[in-house]
Amino acid sequence: MDIVLVGTSHRTAPLEVRERVAFLESRLGSAAALLRQRDGVHEAALVSTCNRTEAYVVADDPSAGAEAVLGFWTDYHGVRRSDIEPYAYVLRGPEAAHHLFRVAAGLDSMMVGETQILGQVRDAFAAARDARTVGPLLDALFRHAIAAGRRVRRETGIERGSLSVPAAAVALAREILGSLEGRRVLVLGAGEMAELTVRHLVEAGCSSVVVCNRTLDHARPLAERLGGVAVRFDELGTQLPGCHVLVTSTSAPHPVVESDLVARAVAGRAEPLVILDIAVPRDVHPAVAELPRVQLFNVDDLDRVSQTAPQARQAEIAQAEGIVAEEAERFSAWLRSLKVVPLIAALRSRAESVVEEEWQRALPRLASLSPEEREAVRAVLQAVVNRLLHGPIVRLKEIARREEAVYVEAARTLLGFDEELAQAAGPERGR
Repeated sequence: MDIVLVGTSHRTAPLEVRERVAFLESRLGSAAALLRQRDGVHEAALVSTCNRTEAYVVADDPSAGAEAVLGFWTDYHGVRRSDIEPYAYVLRGPEAAHHLFRVAAGLDSMMVGETQILGQVRDAFAAARDARTVGPLLDALFRHAIAAGRRVRRETGIERGSLSVPAAAVALAREILGSLEGRRVLVLGAGEMAELTVRHLVEAGCSSVVVCNRTLDHARPLAERLGGVAVRFDELGTQLPGCHVLVTSTSAPHPVVESDLVARAVAGRAEPLVILDIAVPRDVHPAVAELPRVQLFNVDDLDRVSQTAPQARQAEIAQAEGIVAEEAERFSAWLRSLKVVPLIAALRSRAESVVEEEWQRALPRLASLSPEEREAVRAVLQAVVNRLLHGPIVRLKEIARREEAVYVEAARTLLGFDEELAQAAGPERGR
């Protein structure tokens, strides 16, 4: 079995493609459970952010695993395979691990060094774990990736000077409106990203906040934390005309802000309305961008704000890449060591059989011994076998970690395990 990654990200796909295969955070676990049910898939986890959707699976065959993921995407989201396959990438084994480690470290983000992604990877792992779709391979993969991300944060300054999505959104608002002092903000949605964005706006000078949500009880806690007021979604049309910035970050699967609503809100005003749609899928219909006195930005538009990384950060980025490479190689060595696990298990099993056989043969000659004395003799016999096995087992693991497969195969042949291991693996491969 092998680890297989199938993904699409801001590096390979435009927003209009990414939003079609995005998963709601609340459904990551249930979606992973459905993916796990596909033929040949033994473990599954999904990572879905505004920048990427990636599926990590453990499959009997890498090609079949990739096919299973693509088939699942098309069925789950109701999209044609031809609409997403050109934008998808497939990685396996060590390459898939190295990629996830870079993602967790913020090195593959649109805004290199942003801090939200590590938490998103951790949440994706928790969702899959709660859904019981991860086994030993993905459990180890995600734990190592999260540890690598934490180490990068701890040992480098990669996050210094990095723009998060909320910070970039504020930079764009200031670019359009000039000073943000005294500006009024309306936020649609009550999630973490919405709150972070509005906090950045308030720190930049915005003086009043309106929190709009379909459920008023969900809007009130955020409004209280931000010192604003909460309104229902059906009040959006009456609240929007008096606002300078609209931030949208809901989990709706389709646009919830239509062109006619925004057109009424900007009628007769002199200054533009800045709309920061940081949701994936998008909350604001693309047609809104054609309206006069409206400046609409989505997550891909934020990319241009983040392109000018200060030269001072390049050394931190290089150091982070080195840490990721080191941690990925450590995980890859562990993966390689698994190749000898069946051989080691067979070796131990044969040794145990020999011990048991010789013990049964010796028992009649030990009848005069007390039970405690017989147990001591057996313990000595077992200790001798363990000492004899220790050296070869350690050596086998070292060979596997160095990827010296020819020596592993030679050991199998010399020890006479070829046929035995092939028979043991046969049913598993066909499962």
